[in-house]
Amino acid sequence: MKDIRQPDIVVIGSGISGLYTAINIDNSLNVLVLSKGTIENTNSILAQGGIAACLNKEHDFKLYTNDTIVAGSKRNNMDALKTMILESKNNIDILIDLGVEFDKYKNNELKTTLEGGHSSRRILHAGGDATGKEVIYALRNKIENKSNIDLLHNSMVIDIKKESNYFSLELITNDKFIKLTTSAVVIATGGIGGIYKNSTNPRIATGDGIALAYRLGCELDDLEYIQFHPTAFYSEEVGEKFLISEAVRGEGAYLRNSNGERFMLDIHSRAELAPRDIVSRGIFNEMKKNNISHVFLDITHKDKNYLINRFPTIYNKCLAEGIDMAKDFIPVVPVEHYFIGGIKTDVEGKTNVKGIYACGECANTGVHGANRLASNSLLECIVFGMKVANHLNLNFNRVPLSKSISVKNIKENIEDYEVETTKNNIRETMDKYVGIMRSKNNLYKAKDTIKEILNEVKKTNIKNKEYKELENMALIADLIVKSCINNKESIGCHYRIN
Repeated sequence: MKDIRQPDIVVIGSGISGLYTAINIDNSLNVLVLSKGTIENTNSILAQGGIAACLNKEHDFKLYTNDTIVAGSKRNNMDALKTMILESKNNIDILIDLGVEFDKYKNNELKTTLEGGHSSRRILHAGGDATGKEVIYALRNKIENKSNIDLLHNSMVIDIKKESNYFSLELITNDKFIKLTTSAVVIATGGIGGIYKNSTNPRIATGDGIALAYRLGCELDDLEYIQFHPTAFYSEEVGEKFLISEAVRGEGAYLRNSNGERFMLDIHSRAELAPRDIVSRGIFNEMKKNNISHVFLDITHKDKNYLINRFPTIYNKCLAEGIDMAKDFIPVVPVEHYFIGGIKTDVEGKTNVKGIYACGECANTGVHGANRLASNSLLECIVFGMKVANHLNLNFNRVPLSKSISVKNIKENIEDYEVETTKNNIRETMDKYVGIMRSKNNLYKAKDTIKEILNEVKKTNIKNKEYKELENMALIADLIVKSCINNKESIGCHYRIN
């Protein structure tokens, strides 16, 4: 393992929010970016949808604001929303300067597309349906050329303690325990999809940063708002699901039931382009009514060459599964996708614990309200990542820190405890009882099961990555279920049957 410089600031997470924040921190400050796996394991790299942006404030600011408010069931924090939309173009320009090549028309203007919930074409894409990957790779290339930034892979933070005027961190890196100190911490650890049986998230997304923040005393908010994406590729295999981007419906795809009928026409005026919570519930009810495991996405009316060029990743993935989207319907099903709640912050990413910041999916500025508008997630990452960096640049106070970074080998610490079995129990419980449609009885069943698991986990004394993941999963699941029970109102993506 390479030597680690004493960091002024530690950024936990190597997705778009973490990398973008780190890049924009002043060169005079040493930054350590910690990646739980590698950059290739992040949610960001999987993002097929684009980045929404207000490229023309005069014509689109009000429309974009209204679209986001409608999608969010009018629960949006207006300061955060105004900040995100007004600062979108500047941050898009910065991404372009960093090397992101957004798709363009033949006249060299940025190509804009339409997605669900949007009333105008304002979504930018890169590489067709590989926006996340293109942005991540551009940021990674920049990181590699920034002398003030160190990037440490396979590093999971298992504890943060607040000392008098600094923080001490304990992390597991490969087979080492590392202890270090820093003046400020930015939590950018992404979502919680790993606590669900089926999700578009990689299994590595287990809510670690949110759990760390909670134990440290940071306020959490809106934990009941969990977005289920309407169209993940259906397969009988359990686990990470391949996403069929919102953009496919934005380009004209229809949702059909097993009889080939377009059922969304009777549910919402925008049909397939309604906000995600409405489309997901529409699919869920259609599946329940007809006792079917999935519905279909139909874009066979589009030219094959167009589909190959517009959706290269999706086209090839479907083809590998025996589906030619130019002539076959794509089997799709709603699955857990995005965590709207999280660590409560202001518009500068500050939490209630001085020196702790959060941005991206793990944070909650309130910008999304009760349901996220398509393609606002990557925009959230860059706008509020920049706000965090700017606040640190203007307000950072270097304090005397211990210069010693402790590195120890991990001793074998094995107990008779079935970690993976218990993780799967949590996932089964969340999928079964805390899904698209929630009932009082099911939520209390989930509460009892998760509470029992959490109590058992607390009794164990295992100190390795797998156990700490389990501990975080149980804690986050417990907090989510309690929030779902406490909010008896059906709103946005928190839908109560009773």
